[in-house]
Amino acid sequence: MAEKNWHVGSMLPIAVHAVVCLAGAVAPSRAFARSDSFAPPGYLGNLDPNLIWEALIGGIVVCAFLAAIALWIHSALRRSKRARLRRNAFISSAMNNLNQGVVMTDAQRRVIFCNDRYLEIYGLTRSDLWTGMTGDDILELRRKRGVLAVSADDFYEKAASPNGLISELPDGRAILVKYFILPNGGSVATHLDVSEQRKLSRQLASTKQFLETVLDNVPACVAAKNIEDGRYIFANSAYERFWGFSRDQVVGKTARELFGPNSAANIEATDRAALLAPEGQYRNEFEVERGSAWRKVASIRIVVRNESNEPEFLLLVFEDITDRRSLSQELESTKKFLELVVDNIPVALIVEQVKDGRYLLANRSAETILNRRREEATGLTASDIFNPKEAKLIIARDEAAIKKRGMITEEHPISTKDGLRLFLTRRATVLNDSGEPQYLIKTHEDVTDRRQTESRMAHMAYHDGLTDLPNRAAFLQALTQMIEACEGTDEEFAVLCVDLDGLKEVNDVFGHALGDKLLIEVAQRLQDSARGGVVARLSGDEFGLIIDGKQPEAGLALAQQVGEAVAQEFQIDGRAVRAGATTGMSIFPHNGADGASLLANAGAALFRAKQKSRGTISLYQPEMDQQIRDRRVLHQDLSMAIKNGELSLAFQPQGAARPSVAESKIIGFEALARWQHPVRGQVSPAEFIPIAEESGLIVEMGEWILREACREAASWPKPLQVAVNLSPAQFMHGDVVRLVHSILIETGLAPGRLELEITEGVLIEDFDRGLALLRRLKALGVRISMDDFGSGYSSLSYLQAFPFDKIKIDRAFIINLGRNPQSAAIVRAVIDLGHGLEMSIIAEGVETVDQLAFLAKEGCDGVQGYLLGKPLPIGQYAGLVGRAETMELALKTG
Repeated sequence: MAEKNWHVGSMLPIAVHAVVCLAGAVAPSRAFARSDSFAPPGYLGNLDPNLIWEALIGGIVVCAFLAAIALWIHSALRRSKRARLRRNAFISSAMNNLNQGVVMTDAQRRVIFCNDRYLEIYGLTRSDLWTGMTGDDILELRRKRGVLAVSADDFYEKAASPNGLISELPDGRAILVKYFILPNGGSVATHLDVSEQRKLSRQLASTKQFLETVLDNVPACVAAKNIEDGRYIFANSAYERFWGFSRDQVVGKTARELFGPNSAANIEATDRAALLAPEGQYRNEFEVERGSAWRKVASIRIVVRNESNEPEFLLLVFEDITDRRSLSQELESTKKFLELVVDNIPVALIVEQVKDGRYLLANRSAETILNRRREEATGLTASDIFNPKEAKLIIARDEAAIKKRGMITEEHPISTKDGLRLFLTRRATVLNDSGEPQYLIKTHEDVTDRRQTESRMAHMAYHDGLTDLPNRAAFLQALTQMIEACEGTDEEFAVLCVDLDGLKEVNDVFGHALGDKLLIEVAQRLQDSARGGVVARLSGDEFGLIIDGKQPEAGLALAQQVGEAVAQEFQIDGRAVRAGATTGMSIFPHNGADGASLLANAGAALFRAKQKSRGTISLYQPEMDQQIRDRRVLHQDLSMAIKNGELSLAFQPQGAARPSVAESKIIGFEALARWQHPVRGQVSPAEFIPIAEESGLIVEMGEWILREACREAASWPKPLQVAVNLSPAQFMHGDVVRLVHSILIETGLAPGRLELEITEGVLIEDFDRGLALLRRLKALGVRISMDDFGSGYSSLSYLQAFPFDKIKIDRAFIINLGRNPQSAAIVRAVIDLGHGLEMSIIAEGVETVDQLAFLAKEGCDGVQGYLLGKPLPIGQYAGLVGRAETMELALKTG
């Protein structure tokens, strides 16, 4: 346009210039022609008038001609401008009606064109643009409007790539942007809304994936082949499994290339029949050769046609019917099985669709919650089923679970036909392949009865199951409450620990059932004596009482009443049963400021009372505390000794009973625990074993002893036996059978080389359980020995109940041999008894040659004692166990 305007403005000067030049050329020539001398041009009077007129007329003609030319040129330029404007308007109209946005820039990146579609796509108007606006400016404008999420550099880089840039708009639309650099340095960018195409593409991909997944999970073999050349184009997983090769091996091959000639001929014949079938389907059964066996298949061939109704490919479905099972029957059976499983789940199960909250599945148990048949609930929502208040709560919890995308567990009441019940509800969200919530699985478990049971169990946690008295924990709580009530006042109260005397004898003589009834009767008498005060059962035969009032008078009076009440004869199941009570007492605040101290001090007083005489009453004295403190310190030290490795094992040899020591061949060793205290030095087993028994440390200690003894014995070259003592506490706590079994496996010791020594206490505590454990131990292959035989009063009944491998005669009888005829008679009788029961007999505590000679003469099988050897580290007996070291056996020869 600037060029055009420049041409129009310059035509008049050119014409004038031409006229002047023409006049200047004509006039002078005529003048000089008429005059031979020079005359100034200002003197026109000397010129011929005709000549002047001719010159003027010629100039006018020339000017007119030039003006005509100028007018013609001006008209032509105007026509050209109008044509260009029409062309530009046409192009602009065409560009504005494109379905994609277009932006053009010049070499200086100034926007020279932007169509309406571009503005529409990004929600802009013409007024948002300004003269001289650059491409970067328009990108910044889009960023401010929230319709551009990438930087300018990323925009140009990705848009200029072959695939272009996909820009995601906040409203969900997707815009494909492509950017082109023009040869003149300018650029063109196109913006195409591809939201629908992307949606269709995703749907197509999803549909394709879905169809492939479905076909891969169809139990029948599915394949497809081109009709033109008979080459396979698809095969599913079942097809691969049937033929034993992958689909990659199948696709692109023909039947002749894949199968044997007979199978290929049958397949091709079936294909031809399908192509000739008028309805486009063909069903038949034929045989194919798979490996070395022939299989019969049921086949369906379907001719698939294209949009021109021309056959394009052949779809084939077949199944192996050699061992015929109907697919429909199998599916029906599977469906019934799943329905049976779901219906018999002991909790209500509901599956809900996330997108609309509609129930897709509910089992029979859910009918209680839904208050309708499950078939009627399918397709409904919570709002359709429950009242508005309940529905609102359920929907809110469902939404919370979906938002969390995890498991939410809670308890809440639900109205049912049986009334208001408490349900434990678990909500779990199932995500689809895109990681979005698709299903919500809800289970509802009726926990009403369970919570009631737990409530009862909570009661049981603080009450004794047999007598229903408060237990030790509840007693300590009551003590704490009494202390809080009496603090800051002059009030006193006494704590009594009452031990029931004679319960063990009742259990052994009449059985544990009658002993339990005795405990119930004693509990009732204690409550009657306490007159509403606190009475608790602290342990098996120990009770606790709290009595307020002036002390110690009130406490001593109650202890006396308790003793008299318990001393009265009990009539239980027609039997007269007698018992007694020994009592220890402490007083608040003089003997302790907290419940634990008061109870411990009352226990210390009870311990002192039982040491004096059964049936007595002892009041706590400060010196008792020192004794208890010493025992507690030793207990703590013992606990650390186990952890710090201060314990060790000594081994005492066991030999065959022969007339002399030289003839008494060593047959095994007994493992005995020893404790080297870092301060006290060697601590006697008689001191620390009872503490370990009372505190329960014997369980941990016994495990260590058993493991170390087995590990040591497994390393002996000679297969000698090793004996280990088991405490009754080990039978009462934990699985002693599993422990022994695992240690034998761990150490590699042959079970037959391990001898477990037990006392009758194992069977006294719980006869049936102890007997069952002994039988399980014996089934492992280990040997079981009855230790300290003769020291109890009921050993004979245990020998009758369990076939022990060995009986150990208590050292108390061996010591008196030669001095007490009764001891000799008892030992002789035990040997005869053991042999009559086919059990080995070993005597412990043998210290003299005369004792050894007597035992050998009477037929005793084995001996153990200082005469053969003291308990020493196994290194002292290296020669006896077959090790290379030569160690001298320390024998006491007497």
